[in-house]
This record gives sequence, C-alpha cells and structure tokens, in this order.
Amino acid sequence: MDYSDDDVLESESVEDHLFSEEDADLDYGFAEVTSKRSQISPYVVLKEEEIRKHQRDDIEQVSTVLSISQVEAIVLLLHYRWSVSKVQDEWFTDEERVRKSVGILKEPVADLDGKEVNNIECGICYESYLLKEIATISCGHPYCNTCWTGYIASKINDGPGCLLVKCPEPSCSAVVGQDMIDKVITKEEDKEKYHRYFLRSYVEASGKKIKWCPSPGCEYAIDFGSGSEGGENYDVSCLCSYEFCWNCSEDAHRPVDCDTVLKWIFKNSDESENTKWILANTKPCPKCHRQIEKNQGCNHMNCSMCKTQFCWLCLREYKVNEYLHGSCHQYKGGDVADEDMRIMAKNAIERYTHYYERWASNQSSRLKAMEDLKKLQSVQLKELSDKQCTSETQLQFTVEAWLQIIECRRALKWTYAYGYYLPQQETAKKQLFEYLQGEAEAGLERLHHCAEMELKPFVNEAKDPSEFNDFRKKIIGLTKVTKTYFENLVKALENGLADVENNESKSTTDSESPTKRQKLATSG
Repeated sequence: MDYSDDDVLESESVEDHLFSEEDADLDYGFAEVTSKRSQISPYVVLKEEEIRKHQRDDIEQVSTVLSISQVEAIVLLLHYRWSVSKVQDEWFTDEERVRKSVGILKEPVADLDGKEVNNIECGICYESYLLKEIATISCGHPYCNTCWTGYIASKINDGPGCLLVKCPEPSCSAVVGQDMIDKVITKEEDKEKYHRYFLRSYVEASGKKIKWCPSPGCEYAIDFGSGSEGGENYDVSCLCSYEFCWNCSEDAHRPVDCDTVLKWIFKNSDESENTKWILANTKPCPKCHRQIEKNQGCNHMNCSMCKTQFCWLCLREYKVNEYLHGSCHQYKGGDVADEDMRIMAKNAIERYTHYYERWASNQSSRLKAMEDLKKLQSVQLKELSDKQCTSETQLQFTVEAWLQIIECRRALKWTYAYGYYLPQQETAKKQLFEYLQGEAEAGLERLHHCAEMELKPFVNEAKDPSEFNDFRKKIIGLTKVTKTYFENLVKALENGLADVENNESKSTTDSESPTKRQKLATSG
C-alpha cells in the first residue's frame, strides 16, 4: 500500500501531539523496552560454561559437606537428580543404605592382594594381565583396560544411561566413577558425547526451573527461577535471538494464552479441516456415495467409481429428455439437512481461512522484517551513516523501528488466533477486539511502510539534512504511536476484554439511577 505524508500525519488524531522536536530526541524503540525488561527479567540465559560452573559448585559443596571424593559426589548428585539438599538429607539419615542403593562401596568385594602380580585374569576376556594392565572400581572386580574401554564406549553409545553405568559383573551394583571413564576412554568423540550427557543431565534434572532453548542448534539454557511472577507472561528471548514461550515451548505468543495457541496449531494441522473442505466443496454420488468434486461447468456428472450419471444440482439420475426440458430447476422442498450442513461447513472453512491467511501473512512479514533488520545492521547502517554524515549511534532509531515492527508482527499474528476462538455471540467484545486490532494493524502498516520504503532513498544517496531530519522525526513518532497501540491491544486481550463488562455494568447502573431517584421523590 502507498501512503502520503499527509495520510500518515493526519490519519490519527492521537499522533498530533506526538510529533515534536522533543520526541525526536528520545528513543522510543523496542530496544529501550527490552533494556528495561531485562533489568527485571524473571529468567537468565545460561551459557555452557555457566552451567558447568553450577555443576562444579554443587559437586564441591557435596564433597566438602559429606567429606567424600568429588567422584563419589558426582555419583550421588546424578542418582538424586542434582538435588544437593536431597543428597545431604539422605546421606545423614542413613549413609550405609545410600552407599548400597547408589553403588558407592566402602570395601571391595573382590580382593586382589592375594593374587600374583603377573597373573590377574580379566573378568571379560579371561586373559591374564599384569597388575598395571588391570583396572578396578570400588567393588574390586578386575578387568583389563581394553575391556573397560570397550564396555564403557558401548554404554556411551547406548545413551545417557552411561552416566550411572554399573560394574560389568552382573551381580555387582558398584557404579563406574567419572575418574575411570576419563582414564579408559581415549576416543575424543566418545569423551565429548559423555560430557554432553553429563552437562544435559543438570538441565534436565532441574524440572521446570531450567530448560534448553528449543531453537535448532542452540546450546543455551534458560533459568526461569521461580517462574512468571505477577502474571502469565512466559515469553523468553534467548541469546540466539529465538523467542519462545517457557510454559509450552512454542513460539512466543503474548498476549494469547498457551491453550489457545496449542488449539490453533493443532487445528492448522488437523485432518478435520480437510473433511470440512470435502463437505463444503463436494457432493456424494447418489448410488455409491463416493464424494465427487465438480471440476467443469456442465452439471452432467459421471461417477468414476460406479459409472452412475447424475445431475450435480438435484443429485437425481441423469435422463437426457428430463434434463434438457428441465425439471430440477423446480423447487420441491424436502429434507434440507444435507444442504444446510454443506453451507455451514463452507461458512466455517471461509471463516477459518480468513483468520489463517492473516496469521500466516503476519508471520511471513515478520520473517521478512527480521531479514531487513539484519541487512540494515550489517550493510545499510554504514551506508546511511556515510551518505547522511551521521554517526551510526545516532541512527539507532532505525534499528529500534525495525525491532518494534518485528515484535508487533509477532503479537498481531497471534491476535488472529485469539479472534478465531472469540465467541461470536459476544458481540460487544468482538467489536472492541476488532477496533483495537484494526488500530494497531493500521499503525503497524504505516510504520512498516516508512521503514521499508521511505528509508531507501536516504541509503542510496545523500539528501538534504532537513529532509532526513523530517524522516527521523516521522519514524520515531510512528514507532512510539505503534508501540502505544499494541500496548493497549495486548493489555486488553490479557484482561480478557474486561473493559466491555465494566462499561456494560456502568451503563446498567446509570440507567437504574433515574428510576431510583424518581421513586425517592415520589415517596418523599
């Protein structure tokens, strides 16, 4: 769509007081909102090294408090899913029971002291080895280094169960410590896999406290602390730039709740939509009842299954004379249930298509905006700085405008899912929703057009400084206005459009007041 400057500046009365010199010197972009939000954010993005530090701290704490080796502390923490308090409670309640159940033995069950140093038999390959070629864990069962390597490597390849692998002796419950694994595993690929399992065990054992970012290839984790306080905003922004909902792990979807999002996603992939399309656009053969789509103009149908010829309009058997002289044009009444069902199905699919197309369109626009922002930051910002003789720092208002566009496209996308599930009989709520949505969408379109089209001339060639200053004030103002529109929309949806109920209650109260006054006057 094309917009003139007059359309932009005069179409909204609320904007009249927003475009001023003072506003031009302020930052109204999404970046400011993000900065403030990060100061009170209920979550922390953790890098791998930070997770490993948490692990080391817990291991050291358990080792110190329980006066055991760090290898034994690791075994305990893995067994009790990294709960330091649980480890300490269980240990001090009954140390012997814990040692037995976990697999940390105080004394070996197999003693090598009485055996010849040069003739120790491996319990797997049954070959004789020197003492230095034999390795044991707390139970004392002897196995050669080669067999240990093969045994542990196979467990690593089997999955995360390798973290608490037991002694190869079937009747033994002793756990293989991390020191043994580091000693016998020499293949870097197996080492990396083991330590990856070890790292992930900490996150996965935290329950709902820490989660991995669901973005493909991302290695960051999110520590959400005590969760969303003072509301149900679970939107999380990872350092990889992926935004998702902590609660349901879908794309960030504020202001729509998780249940609505999951219903919408399921509906988009549900086969029932195909069924509705078939019902709305096909008719059954009167003989074999196979659904048939009319793909040509003539009403003379020929079923490919049973070869029955029939009329598309009345579904009666096709007869040349009767068809040519016409009889199916006559209304004869009868059972209209099937036709009503087709009409209802057609209306339902048209309504769904309306909301889905706009949902998908805003997602597409958002992805394109993300590409445009990336291009601006990597190439155009430098060119714009050179052409307009302005530092890149002073051009951050363009970045903030694009960040606002991206965030608003995301929110607007999900309002269409909200609108689809808004009960149609709630007319007042529907009217308020569509008004707020329309205002927000119109503001976003103006901002998007300004950032996408009106910025280009200033990037491509040097312009008069006054022209660029006018553009600067305009896009800053549009960024602020659009942000305000979407704040109002988000707030209203998160409150369940409660303003409608409040206004209705107020109207009822106001209408009752004159009657009460009249009664009081009469009684007086």
